[in-house]
Amino acid sequence: MNIDASIKKTIMEQAQGAAALSVAFVGVARGLFDALVDGPLGVNELARRAGADPGYCAAFCDAALAFGYLDEEAPPATGSEGSSAPPRFLLTPTGRAFARTVPESLFAMPIGAVLGAHMAERAAFHAATGERPGEKVLAEREAILPLFGPMLEHNFAPIFTSEVLERVSVFAELDQRHGTAVDLGCGNGWYLRALVKRFPGLRGIGLDGFEENIEQARRLASAAGLADRLEFRSGDLRHFAVTEPVDLIAMNRALHHVWEAGRAEVFAILRDHLRPGGAAVIWEPAWPAQRSSLKSPLYRMMAAQNLSEHVQGNHFLRPAEIEAAFAEVGMEPSTYLFRDGSEAVVVGRKI
Repeated sequence: MNIDASIKKTIMEQAQGAAALSVAFVGVARGLFDALVDGPLGVNELARRAGADPGYCAAFCDAALAFGYLDEEAPPATGSEGSSAPPRFLLTPTGRAFARTVPESLFAMPIGAVLGAHMAERAAFHAATGERPGEKVLAEREAILPLFGPMLEHNFAPIFTSEVLERVSVFAELDQRHGTAVDLGCGNGWYLRALVKRFPGLRGIGLDGFEENIEQARRLASAAGLADRLEFRSGDLRHFAVTEPVDLIAMNRALHHVWEAGRAEVFAILRDHLRPGGAAVIWEPAWPAQRSSLKSPLYRMMAAQNLSEHVQGNHFLRPAEIEAAFAEVGMEPSTYLFRDGSEAVVVGRKI
């Protein structure tokens, strides 16, 4: 049976979209969009400003032109046909949308697309043996790991500051006690930076398994004038310990990374390292109760990411599973839902 023409057209459009985001990733990762924000540049000047190789810049400009991210500036009038002046390129409105300095930038989208493609290749390879190599796959592509924290910050900091901090009362309670908040799996430290900016009575400690993330977190805290209130450490969150109990322990999209191999260990840490009355705040994608919900655009990307998570030895969780784990260690759970129910913040209070 021949494939319907409409199906071919749909797949071709999807393939073009994937190729377009791959080109955009090069511009985002190497700062080429950012370098072009202030106006047209020739290839050599673009390479100089972005600290990149001119040959790669020239190839990028051609590809970005093809997908509508760049236009070529009209050559100056010379009084004769043609011009020998080298081309200069400028951003189109679509290309400008990927510059990290513009409001509501879309720079995170090509990062997620290329990370997803890497994970899909890993899933196809490891499916032959069933191997699940774990977190190390995130560092297998040198251009991706430094962008992972900024991608998460861009995607989730706005909802954290505008909705989560407003609705989840434990943060304000902690501020009144001038307490200490810990973020296990802190990435580039965006969560703690946002928290201590909002609440001046707080101090924070972040822990992450990637040294790249810790170095980035320290730089950003220092640049924000928060280094005296924030501390970042490199290490395995399953071995986290403090000299005295703290008031709040947060895990942001990190619990599912340790659920299969260390759930009991982690929830014991949450209980044992909190003061009486303290709280653990778990933020996770809310895996739907019904599999049919995955067809919805709200959950489609989550389903694709869950395939990537399987490579890392993880899977996404339902909020009820997290609540049950809190109850098992004697903590009182409550759940807050965001983004039409696709994001869950589960709070466990130590009685």
